Amino acid sequence: MAERKRVLILANSLGGLYDFRNEFVVALLRENEVYVSVPDEVRKEEICAEGAQVIHTDINRRGVNPLQDIRLYLAYRRLMRELKPDIVVTYTIKPNIYGGFCARRLHIPYISTITGLGGAFDRNGLFVRLIVGMYRAGVKNAGCVFFQNAENRDIFRSYHIAGKGERLVMGSGVNLSRHPFVPYPENGETRFLYVGRVMRERGILEFIEAAKALHSDKVFFDILGACDEDYQDMLDALEREGVVRQLGFHTDVHPYLAQASAVVVASFHEGMSNSLIEAAATGRPVIASNISGCMEAFEEGRTGFGFTPGHADELIAALKKFLSLSPEERGRMGRAGREKMEREFDREHVTAAYMEEVHRIMQQP
Repeated sequence: MAERKRVLILANSLGGLYDFRNEFVVALLRENEVYVSVPDEVRKEEICAEGAQVIHTDINRRGVNPLQDIRLYLAYRRLMRELKPDIVVTYTIKPNIYGGFCARRLHIPYISTITGLGGAFDRNGLFVRLIVGMYRAGVKNAGCVFFQNAENRDIFRSYHIAGKGERLVMGSGVNLSRHPFVPYPENGETRFLYVGRVMRERGILEFIEAAKALHSDKVFFDILGACDEDYQDMLDALEREGVVRQLGFHTDVHPYLAQASAVVVASFHEGMSNSLIEAAATGRPVIASNISGCMEAFEEGRTGFGFTPGHADELIAALKKFLSLSPEERGRMGRAGREKMEREFDREHVTAAYMEEVHRIMQQP
């Protein structure tokens, strides 16, 4: 029997890795030892039961403290020297940059995934030059850089940020079995569901404005996700007034998607919105930002409605358009969304693409 090789995965969330990429982890485990470096323990029991080994590594996902980032780089370097992995797979900004730079310096093959660029490239001057330089250093020797939408790929190309190869996939795809189609609810209510971290860049303020304008005894606005920014007091006050309902953070979102009438994603930036594709797989229409990472996941007027992010008036108009639909029209919209997911977003295809690159890179001399 051939000796099992070692794969090291660097990510900023174990929960995210399990929810959106576990099929890839399982595929790797059939042939390799898999080590996962993450800052949290959400889903640790499940992923360890499958055979992966979890290593705690602190990451401040959104911080810009250089001392913390130096410690992260040193932690990755120490980890790679100890494990001597045959390949490293990185997800999200800091693992891509610091993990990629470590792997490059230690001559370890690696794969990077650009899960989104946030607002980094919307700025000017020194900050953008710094980000570009860091990305160039991080992905320069990557055997493959995976992109989740064409716009992110084109931005990298425009700044001459490149690895040895690149590949475009439909985000993380969606597990069609974990998110089965559920018939449209027929209870006379309309529930708009916000799914994701409660942040300015996720469009929470526009969602709240829409809730203030449209909530009623038959139209409800629910928020599913943890509060990442300082909005908790405001949300608590709005909940007391009956404007919104807070559902909190849950590792299993499918039951909440099934209860929703439509899912709202008002983000300013996305790699590929997992909330949208999971909602569509469940058979729910979507109301989404007209941005890359969202537009690929819905068809205007057929599976959902779009609007310009940051414009509460456009979001309200899109929600009113949805409210004018009959239950039968909403149900047909949800069914069309499910069919789109089956055609274009099956996670098995994304997993196969990653495994192809892993095999190709590890077979190189």
